[in-house]
Amino acid sequence: MPRYRLDIEYDGTPFHGWQKQADGPTVQGALQDALVAYCGVNTVVHGAGRTDSGVHAFGQVAHIDLPETRAPDQIRDALNFHLRPLPVVVLRARPVPASFDARFSAVRRAYRYLIENRRAPTAIHTNRRWQVPRPLDVDAMAHAASHFLGHHDFTTFRAAGCQAKSPMRTVDHCTVTREGDLITIDVRARSFLHAQVRSMAGSLKMVGEGRWAADEIAVALAARDRKRCGPVAPACGLYFMQVDYPDAV
Repeated sequence: MPRYRLDIEYDGTPFHGWQKQADGPTVQGALQDALVAYCGVNTVVHGAGRTDSGVHAFGQVAHIDLPETRAPDQIRDALNFHLRPLPVVVLRARPVPASFDARFSAVRRAYRYLIENRRAPTAIHTNRRWQVPRPLDVDAMAHAASHFLGHHDFTTFRAAGCQAKSPMRTVDHCTVTREGDLITIDVRARSFLHAQVRSMAGSLKMVGEGRWAADEIAVALAARDRKRCGPVAPACGLYFMQVDYPDAV
């Protein structure tokens, strides 16, 4: 049974997250419905990351198994045809070995959080960025972000209902930069806990407002207590950017 990798982009605003569920539209569900419409195959679309309701993606990766070989460009174009008018697009489809697993073969995932930092509300980026009217100190946020680097117990920065067996995660990259009114938080790790990046972003915003000292991030990490986390940032500003694999697939 041939396996294909799909590179996917979507606007998460109208969806109840990635994972298919009975009580609302999801990205996975939309893709599986498009597959049925395309070739009559009822198969699971296995994603690299289970994004939450309202979270967007530029670089989600998934794999599917089809009963027969099909041209990758045909798969892409047919799925995109049947996905309309939903804001989900298959950017590329390509054949991969049967050993490839979009989730378990991944060695690194990258997320980006966007903050619109200005007093005036946004007319263009509604549901695309977190609009924060109070001026934020990006230098303080960048210093605070450095405390997330390395291997830590992220109990403080994961959702109470997170089902991961271990709270231990290794963050390889965490930066905060500004360009005009736009503040960008970039985070990379092999894997993330539920709501980890949004929890980190919300606490960094506290630092930017001067409500926390930069070193308070280290204190919160060491506490291993969800109650020590700052307010969780809204889903609208979060983007799943990229998934890296050990082989060129």
